[in-house]
Amino acid sequence: MWGAETCAIVTGPLRGQSGNANSVAFSPSGRHIVAGFQNQKIQVWDAETGAVVTGPFEGEIGSVNSVAFSPDGKHVVSGSSDKTIWVWDAKTGVLVTGPFEGHRGHVSCVAFSPNGKHIASGSSDRTIRVWDARTGALVMDPLQHRAYVSSLAFSPNGRHIVSGSWDKTIQTWDAETGATVMGPFRGHTDCISSVTFSPDGKYIASGSVDKTIRVWDAQTGAVVMGPFEGHAGYVSSVAFSPNGKLIVSGSYDGTIQVWGAETDAGTTRQFEGHSGCISSVTFSPDGQHLASGSQDQTIQIWDAETGAMVTKPLKRHNGSVNSVSFSPNGRHIVSGSSDMTIQVWDVETGAVVKGPLKGWYGSVFSVAFSPDGKRIVSGSADGTIQVWDAETGTAATDPIKGHSSYALSVAFSPNGEYVVSGSWDKTVGVWHARTGAVVIGPLKGHSGNVNSVAFSPNGKYIASGSSDKTIQVWDAKTGAIVTGPLEGHKDIVFSVQFSPNGKHIVSGSSDRTILVWDAQTGAVVTGPFEGHSDGVSSVSFSANARYIVSGSWDKTIRVWDVGEGTRATGTFEESGDAANSSASSSQKGSPSFNNSSVIDNGWIMGPNAELLFWVPPLLHKGLFWPANKLVIGNLITTKLDLTHFVHGDEWVFCQG
Repeated sequence: MWGAETCAIVTGPLRGQSGNANSVAFSPSGRHIVAGFQNQKIQVWDAETGAVVTGPFEGEIGSVNSVAFSPDGKHVVSGSSDKTIWVWDAKTGVLVTGPFEGHRGHVSCVAFSPNGKHIASGSSDRTIRVWDARTGALVMDPLQHRAYVSSLAFSPNGRHIVSGSWDKTIQTWDAETGATVMGPFRGHTDCISSVTFSPDGKYIASGSVDKTIRVWDAQTGAVVMGPFEGHAGYVSSVAFSPNGKLIVSGSYDGTIQVWGAETDAGTTRQFEGHSGCISSVTFSPDGQHLASGSQDQTIQIWDAETGAMVTKPLKRHNGSVNSVSFSPNGRHIVSGSSDMTIQVWDVETGAVVKGPLKGWYGSVFSVAFSPDGKRIVSGSADGTIQVWDAETGTAATDPIKGHSSYALSVAFSPNGEYVVSGSWDKTVGVWHARTGAVVIGPLKGHSGNVNSVAFSPNGKYIASGSSDKTIQVWDAKTGAIVTGPLEGHKDIVFSVQFSPNGKHIVSGSSDRTILVWDAQTGAVVTGPFEGHSDGVSSVSFSANARYIVSGSWDKTIRVWDVGEGTRATGTFEESGDAANSSASSSQKGSPSFNNSSVIDNGWIMGPNAELLFWVPPLLHKGLFWPANKLVIGNLITTKLDLTHFVHGDEWVFCQG
């Protein structure tokens, strides 16, 4: 069980059964948790202590696919693969009623009505059945979908039932008569896996095998929010928070995500930040934190949701912090500095746990953990690459020598066997991480310094960004250029990274912009993202690929939402705020403020250099561009609500 605010484990793991837990549910009081298992068992735990309260429940049942408490918390209903439904005493585990028989396929989902009098069940036989909870008698004819019914829920007032099906549709039904109230709702492109009502009954949230979440108006069936994109696997479960402001989703990608079910705009906030240029930024593996290194000689850790500092600035370096990287488990950060040292820090306490590591004659430009977290690789101004034992702080190999100038960027391959490096000598090298032997290279193709290198997630490709303003994609096995040069930036490319699925590359440049590219074709997918007032030194994707973080010489950090919204740009989508801002004005033909808008002498410019609106100088650096989720720095941050913005002759559409 996880804390909803901290995302830390509060209780658990809860143990007692060896099979997969197919379904879990809280009791109405929140004091207990029930789970149904593939091994045909049901068990109840104390939510606070994790102690087993009841169970396993004994009975001739199949694999338990769904469990739910009654509204008074006294009973538990279960649906099983043996096509039956059972009702149990939650306190003793004794069978109260059952089996309820009638389904011709396994029972996939069950729910009590809010008054506790009825139980609804969905099945692979494509039907929904409503039963008398006390007698087990059917109270209406089966309700029919065209395919497997995967999820259902009663509305808070008990009048309606919502159901989701593998036929890709959602329907609402009258809980008394069985008549269709609304639907089918269409929009998902694959099977529906989960549906739920909001606490006020006005909205329905749905999760799908298409990896998205949508929010629907329960009365009209219109999509009011979404699709929310960010999961890398199909969405298995969705639920509203009790206040209806948040939606939580679970996925087969192994992650849980929390989404805002409300919008906000027109806010101004003051943050603290770095006093020097940002050299390096990165997301923690779980996406909850950001780490940044700066020329002010500090590392700072930020809450990725709020932008608040998690710890005090980490201070032990005596020179610019050029590179920061999280360990795979997110517990440590490694930093490399112009003071010629490496430090390893505890994320929670901010204490140095290893270091300083020394062993070269020049600034440390780049550092990274190995995928297993046991080693660290560094690149230095003396042209050498060093692999370290992360636990002992000792050198794991002799210095790797092969570059004739600064080793500006280093990274491990996904399997940890190889290290790639980019250098001031305009080449890329690939080395064996344990022996230091040359694997391929030097790879030649850039006409300027290679400032950044990255392996693709599958380890087959390497991306490199250069002072020649281009990006190249190389075959990691043969060294051949497979895509490139990628041309679009107007100045030096300082940072490149693959998206988690390997399909895209993000780049940051001294031209102050960020671009996202198709890794296979080299085409620009989205961008340029404007907003920074100076060069972009570092960019990184979040683990769910929904966000990009950028650090700049303008001393700010920006987080960009590239996975939410309604208006597609290539295979990415602009943020909800961007879509809303643009739609409000473009629907009447007006030019709009978008992520590629430029600010010139305080004026936000339209696509054809139209003067859209003026921003006071004090607010320039902290202004949110439409896709920005966060802007962090020593500045005032400002969000604009452009819902009613019009331009030029369109002023006649203004309403008093």
